Amino acid sequence: MTTAVESFDTLRRKLTGALALPGDPLYAELATGFNVAITAKPAAVVEARDAQDVAEAVRFAAATGRAAGVQATGHGLAGTLDEAVLVHTGKLDECVVHPDGWARVGAGVRWQQVVDAAAPYGLAPLCGSAPGVGVVGYTTGGGLGPVARTFGWASDRVRAVEIVTGDGVLRRVTANDEPDLFWGVRGGKGALGIVTALEFDLVPLPSLYAGALYFAGADAAAVLHRWREWSSSLPLAATTSLAFLQLPPMPGVPEPLAGRFTVAVRFAWTESAESGAAVLAPMRAAATPIIDLVQTIPYAAIGMVHADPTEPMPVIEETDLLASFPAEAADALLATAGPDARSPQVMVELRQLGGALAEPGEHESALCHRDAAFSLILIGVPVPPIAEAIVPHAAAVRAALDPWLTGGALPNLSSGTGAERIARSYDPATLARLVEIAGRFDPANVLRVGQVPVRQS
Repeated sequence: MTTAVESFDTLRRKLTGALALPGDPLYAELATGFNVAITAKPAAVVEARDAQDVAEAVRFAAATGRAAGVQATGHGLAGTLDEAVLVHTGKLDECVVHPDGWARVGAGVRWQQVVDAAAPYGLAPLCGSAPGVGVVGYTTGGGLGPVARTFGWASDRVRAVEIVTGDGVLRRVTANDEPDLFWGVRGGKGALGIVTALEFDLVPLPSLYAGALYFAGADAAAVLHRWREWSSSLPLAATTSLAFLQLPPMPGVPEPLAGRFTVAVRFAWTESAESGAAVLAPMRAAATPIIDLVQTIPYAAIGMVHADPTEPMPVIEETDLLASFPAEAADALLATAGPDARSPQVMVELRQLGGALAEPGEHESALCHRDAAFSLILIGVPVPPIAEAIVPHAAAVRAALDPWLTGGALPNLSSGTGAERIARSYDPATLARLVEIAGRFDPANVLRVGQVPVRQS
């Protein structure tokens, strides 16, 4: 009788990369995600060195009745992957920028690598607020970045995808070749396969006027109401978000923000600094900023706009979308998450959508909710004494905002699994089409873990 270890040895011999089992040091390293509140427990981890390794791992999973999951940077880890074969794509590190305006990257590449490679040509990728996030997971989930209202979703810039589908076949996918897969992988996250490489367009943007204004908690009401009014008439050149912050005293947190309730207004402007300063002036006048970091920056410094954390940590997240944000909604948010609400959340953030985000892409895709006006995300760190309060409080905030919520969610915000969470990411027609396509390319339902539609077995 063949043991599990002997069976995995068969796979090991077919790989260019490494295979790690529980107890191996490499297993612990590769199975750990960015959110350390989730402990992944796959049966094995394949550290793929090329696309063929990915295909071998998927075929092995199918032959042994296991599921196959994927991870690169671990930012998208949403479940424990129990007894699955985890394909780690971090070593697929190809990154080539073409001076005529496009890039090709492997599945292990992080955005900062592309940002830095494109900078000498005055080009920029539509990266996220945290440039340490992987390109593939971010893009397949839509991709909502600091200049999104100007340039739209990252997924709409994709030219080609190389993907291993659940039948273990490596395919090159474009709008003309395998159009159903091309439709679904742009917005469908991991529903249709494991992406090994992406090709996408860049934008000409060597620098921008961007950064954040930080205000004291005492000014939260004035700042939030001004931001609500001000953002309603912003031109396409502006992208903005507002966050209530309660950052702990720790390295990297500026002293005026540490251990206090503060309000951050993020702003990115893609035209001249002079016109950007004029547009931002009403927010600078809303109250006296305790820190003003809005300035002309090279696009390579785009990460400073949101200043997202760079080290793994435990987090509990909740998200929603808003159809509108009137004065009554602002008051409801202040009452439940403002400076006097004793909120346990580290961050409560609103991102303004609209602009180019509301426009259809050149090619139809699985990305839904283009008509939403704002995204909401709440992030708590589950440590004593506030750990038990995070989830009930998030529910209370959502309940207070319920009259303005759509019930939808973007795939990349507050990553989650299960039928209810996936249904929030897609309208019924889109979800049904994703399930139908997955059934054709993954008849054994190998890709059944992670952020994927639940299929009937």
